Amino acid sequence: MKVALIGYGRMGRLLEAQCRERGHQVAAVVDPLAGTAGFAGLAPGRAPAFATIAEGAQGLASGRAPGRAQGLAPGLREADLALEFSRPDTAAENLLALAGLGLPVVCGTTGWYDRLPEVAAAVEAAGTSLVWASNFSLGVNLFYRIAEAAALIMDPFPEYDLGGWEAHHHNKADSPSGTARALVERVLSRMSRKTQAVYDKLDRPPAPQELHYASLRLGSEPGLHSLIFDSAADTIELSHRARNREGLAAGALRAAEWLARRQGAGVFTMDDVLEDLLGSG
Repeated sequence: MKVALIGYGRMGRLLEAQCRERGHQVAAVVDPLAGTAGFAGLAPGRAPAFATIAEGAQGLASGRAPGRAQGLAPGLREADLALEFSRPDTAAENLLALAGLGLPVVCGTTGWYDRLPEVAAAVEAAGTSLVWASNFSLGVNLFYRIAEAAALIMDPFPEYDLGGWEAHHHNKADSPSGTARALVERVLSRMSRKTQAVYDKLDRPPAPQELHYASLRLGSEPGLHSLIFDSAADTIELSHRARNREGLAAGALRAAEWLARRQGAGVFTMDDVLEDLLGSG
């Protein structure tokens, strides 16, 4: 499989390394810092880097800052699929541009979901495909299912209040994390007594129907998400802690391989990928 990397930060570098390990070719790297010192010291034989996706209003630069396009990155013409890991302020425009090129995409950027209907319509109109997820880690996606089951079990017991928190490195662009939002939405879908998420600082007691989920940004923490059921007698806590970002990269590539095998148009999530993985044993 020939892959285009849209965004070349820490995740982009991990994806490049894992592409090589799994026998895939990197056909293009698209990032606004292409050709600058930010790209020094890369592996020999890597595909050339380009600053932009495509010419025009939809071809905004990916990665760490938006910018106007200068022209189509030649390697994109050779790619079978794109892996989009940029920033919340650039992801939607990148996805629109890639849909215009008819290129299937796996997108792991978070914080752009207010534009998901627009992006989904563009993908479907172009007859191409998109897999998006707030977190591609296999462990996180299994954690979602465990949390949903726990919420369903605990719902009839109001003596157990529910809340949680997440922590990430100080460079993370969005807060709360997309993973936290997905976790809370799944938990609320399984409960009748908790119906509303609160992510902001509270200067008052939470209402009984509110689930307070807090965020912390510090140091180099790759990702911690906790869900806490607390009573006067005891506490039940479920947590997922990433040791590094390699699990995210591995999951994104598994999703890309799934999308390449599927050969069908549409908009999918990691749930669709996981259903196939679980169904196949």
